[in-house]
Amino acid sequence: MFNISAVIFAGGASRRMGQNKALLPFAEYDTLAQYQYERLKPLFKKVYISTKSPELFKFTKNFIIDFSEQFAPTVGLLSSIEQLDEERFFVLSVDSPFVGELEIKKLLERDSGSATVARVSSSVHPLCGIYHASLKNELRKMIDENRHKLQSMLRDKNATYVDFDDNFAFSNLNELDDYNKALSLI
Repeated sequence: MFNISAVIFAGGASRRMGQNKALLPFAEYDTLAQYQYERLKPLFKKVYISTKSPELFKFTKNFIIDFSEQFAPTVGLLSSIEQLDEERFFVLSVDSPFVGELEIKKLLERDSGSATVARVSSSVHPLCGIYHASLKNELRKMIDENRHKLQSMLRDKNATYVDFDDNFAFSNLNELDDYNKALSLI
């Protein structure tokens, strides 16, 4: 078990999917969010779901509740920092069901500074990494200024990028075709 909490980001608008992807059935679970929660639970000291609507999730009581009207990962990160009261935590997007223990372990081993995130070639995966509470003021400022590009913050704060060779683990289920392909692989 990793001595860190995990936050599954499940509060997005799911515009490209056309429906709330966190609530789609996945593997033997009623929802993708429950699949992510159950598979991460044995790896972390505690697992949370970051969402605007906790009433949609029937399987857990560990939530980071985002009360903002904005749909942005900056808001979810700030809410996590404020509600967890932990120095650092692992973040994973609900739509990344193939990130596994090996990838997480590599990120944790290389964690340093204010953030440590996955990168494949030149593609940065900001919702697969470790974030530190030291980013609280920067995130608040970004939200106040309506700036939500995590990659610019990561660059400005000299984030640690952990390189991976295989992009498959970081595949996102953004559209219905992605979801159907993932179902056939599970």
